Amino acid sequence: MYRVLALAALTGLIAMPALAQKSYDVVIVGGTPGGIMAAIAAARNGSSAVILERTTHIGGLPANGLGATDIYTRGATGGLFLDFIGRVRKHYVDKYGADSQQVKDCSEGYRFEPHVGALVFDQMLAEHKDRITILRRRQFDAEPANVALKDGAVARITVTNLDTQQPETYIGKVFIDATYEGDLAAAAGAEFRIGREAQSEFNEPMAGKLYKQWAGPIGPGSTGLGDNAVQAYNYRLCLTRDPKNRVPITKPATYNRSEYVSLIDDIRLNRYPAPDKGPRQAMAWDGIGRVTNMVALPNGKTDANNQHAAFISTDLPEENWPWPTASWEWRDRFAARLRDYILGLLWFAQNDPELPEDFRARCLEWGLAKDEYTDNGNFPRQVYVREGRRIVGEHLFTAHDARPVADGARPPVYDSSITASHYALDSHAVLKREEGRAHLDGFFSLHTAPYTVPYGVIVPKKVENLLTPVPVSGTHIGFSTLRMEPCWMALGEAAGTAAAISIRDKVTPRKVEIRKLQENLLDHGAVLIYFRDASPGQKHYKALQMLALRGLFPEDWYAKLNDRIDEQTAAVWIEKAGVGVPEAYKPGITTRGEMLDTLYYKVH
Repeated sequence: MYRVLALAALTGLIAMPALAQKSYDVVIVGGTPGGIMAAIAAARNGSSAVILERTTHIGGLPANGLGATDIYTRGATGGLFLDFIGRVRKHYVDKYGADSQQVKDCSEGYRFEPHVGALVFDQMLAEHKDRITILRRRQFDAEPANVALKDGAVARITVTNLDTQQPETYIGKVFIDATYEGDLAAAAGAEFRIGREAQSEFNEPMAGKLYKQWAGPIGPGSTGLGDNAVQAYNYRLCLTRDPKNRVPITKPATYNRSEYVSLIDDIRLNRYPAPDKGPRQAMAWDGIGRVTNMVALPNGKTDANNQHAAFISTDLPEENWPWPTASWEWRDRFAARLRDYILGLLWFAQNDPELPEDFRARCLEWGLAKDEYTDNGNFPRQVYVREGRRIVGEHLFTAHDARPVADGARPPVYDSSITASHYALDSHAVLKREEGRAHLDGFFSLHTAPYTVPYGVIVPKKVENLLTPVPVSGTHIGFSTLRMEPCWMALGEAAGTAAAISIRDKVTPRKVEIRKLQENLLDHGAVLIYFRDASPGQKHYKALQMLALRGLFPEDWYAKLNDRIDEQTAAVWIEKAGVGVPEAYKPGITTRGEMLDTLYYKVH
């Protein structure tokens, strides 16, 4: 619309109204958790920030059904993410009591109802309301005309106010793309990747075309060739079987029974794409667990995701491929299509007469939670966009960055780490069911170990004054572990901190001093490299983190901060630190933690 108005004005057909212009230190596109944490981090470092969110709600997926936090090692990620988790637990303790079932079901704050996730984000933002502005229903369209560059740096952007249908311009010193799609970075001219790299390009496991049983072997047809396929999206449903809070599933107007009939024989023949004695043993396999994988949340609710050990579930592969680069008009159509597809699947499972009667009865126990998304028919408001554009940054994260370099060892340690993280390499299907295949093309999960994430993954090449903590730089396989909300929150916190430092030091984000960024993050409880016996707040922790990133713990997972340091280890540490023997060092008496502090302050 704005481009049409501009063209008309240039040709003299109408008078062009002056654009509404507002200026902030940091302009953030996307009210995702990564964007929220970026705003908070910028604000606590003295910068003003605005969040431009297209919808009427902020919070991304954790406020839209993703209540089962995706993290393998609790404690691997800290900072604002851990603050969020702590506040979730406190909410349930304050409301229901420390010994309540709700507190038990919240699993120390790592599992929560959608409205609780939204509430906690609101609380965190409200504490910085003097510096953070939140503007909803501001749509950024990924067109170059909506980004003004000056000397290769983003100077201002134009969005559409969906309430007035008028354009608005936002001027900033630093811009942050916190969209799941990478829209701002792409419009600014940043390079990006979409689809799957070939196995031969980076020698990554699971890369390219892949047919693999869930928790089973790789099957025939797995060529490893690259393509433009995008992993499937779905909605994370909040279901319940509490009759007092259950809304029945209704058949959507677009219902197409033929999309679901293969489920009949899957159930009749007990057919599933996993080895015998596989994941089905841990789920409600004889009921709705055949079509959705549910994790219990407080108050009798669930986070209902795609069922990996099934040929048909809430994912809708193939049809989402255009999403990363599509217009919002197309995305809205697909979102409606996906909603109807999922509701149709649940209605089929509950009502189709060709399904076993006892199976239907068990499925009928479930419905949507009446007290969630009350303004949206009790259905999530946001599509689970697992992967959009992957912006090419100063560091391209691959599978090798998350995998141990040897058995029992760490993955590569990056001295520019801005967070530690841990989740499997994990991707959903890219194609629908194909006859004779072991599973849907693209499904896999492969173990990793807690890894470090270098600053370069959020710093796009070529474009200045822009950081990308959500559409991060990685291959399809590398991105598949970074794409979890805990990691995105930590990367958002790092982006907001880097933005504030760059403004204060009058340098571009690319030139921010890494040590200064890391120390700031550590002062706020971040984890930059994971240790099994050390955590933020402990004595000597900052020195441990800073020196471990510089090679003092090449393979060790244990810091043993209170143990006395032996002379051999002391000699190695002194040599790696590049300093003389500290005067405070007393052989046989000085602890490892004390030695780290001494070396750190000597180096510092």
